[in-house]
Amino acid sequence: MRVRRGSPAPPAGAAVPPAAPPPAVLCRLPRTHVARNTLAVARALLGCYLVHESPEGRTAGRLVEVEAYLGPRDPASHAYRRTPRSEVMWGRPGTAYVYFSYGTHVCLNVVTEREGIAGAVLLRALEPILGIELMRARRGVQELRLLASGPGRLTQAMGIAHRHNRVDLIEGPLYLARGRPPAAVARTPRIGISAATEVLWRFVERGSPFLSRRVP
Repeated sequence: MRVRRGSPAPPAGAAVPPAAPPPAVLCRLPRTHVARNTLAVARALLGCYLVHESPEGRTAGRLVEVEAYLGPRDPASHAYRRTPRSEVMWGRPGTAYVYFSYGTHVCLNVVTEREGIAGAVLLRALEPILGIELMRARRGVQELRLLASGPGRLTQAMGIAHRHNRVDLIEGPLYLARGRPPAAVARTPRIGISAATEVLWRFVERGSPFLSRRVP
């Protein structure tokens, strides 16, 4: 049975709740959290935090939408062919894989699996939590829902550039932190691909207003 794709995100004027209070302490994820099956990591990253301690200031958001990309058997993955660009996907788990998309913005992925096995999770959307005014200045928009609802918006809001490719997301100033799992998770086909469109490897927090594309 064909799965219906997610419907468009809410209109720009839709009501969005104020930012959730951040946890008192942001505890970094251990490397073991991402050094395992890519699909399991993708689901487990929902509710976790992405934090950037940049020279401009600290920003953080709660992950609400991710996509899993596997190795050479996944035709939608950059690891379908091993190239100098995709080589990082066989590297140390917890490494950032940052690449240009359509030459206009960058996307941030977390390398998964044991070293030597290709896999990564694309971070597609987050709920802004800390440094919201800095995110607004970087994005040039005011509406909370639009700050990081998409992979290009996310990297711009968080101050992530291509220079962050291959940085360590476990021990560096750009890192993942523990969070609370969402109450409900939905799975859909991945967005913007032309191969392997039948697999449900996009994971989202159901009901979140911060998704790049809603789910029914």
